[in-house]
Amino acid sequence: MKSIRTKLKLNNKQKTLLAQHAGYSRWCYNWGLSLWNAAYTAGYKPNARKLREVFTNHTKPLYPWMKNLSSRVYQYAFPTECCANVNLGEAFKRFFKGLGRYPKFKKKGRSDSFTIDNSPKANRIKRMES
Repeated sequence: MKSIRTKLKLNNKQKTLLAQHAGYSRWCYNWGLSLWNAAYTAGYKPNARKLREVFTNHTKPLYPWMKNLSSRVYQYAFPTECCANVNLGEAFKRFFKGLGRYPKFKKKGRSDSFTIDNSPKANRIKRMES
């Protein structure tokens, strides 16, 4: 995998769209961490795949605003085998291996970010900006 970091010159509409995607990513991560904590406290063994299934089938339909944003954002928040080294799943892997602390909730305005890839659906962001 290769990543590229660049500074963008955005208009207000584009800034708003990117901020919404960053907020969506943060919301998904925090939702997943909250559910993980609740499941673990109740005696279950949660994992990123189960979180993603619950989110896709039960939670996402309750929030219609999520349909306006790229689905790739939440897919990276709850990784599966295809993207096993990102966000919440990776945070717990590092914690259980003793390489990091227990994951914390993300806060607005602190390193706001989101991940998308070069799939055809990721281009939806590009089309919305034009």
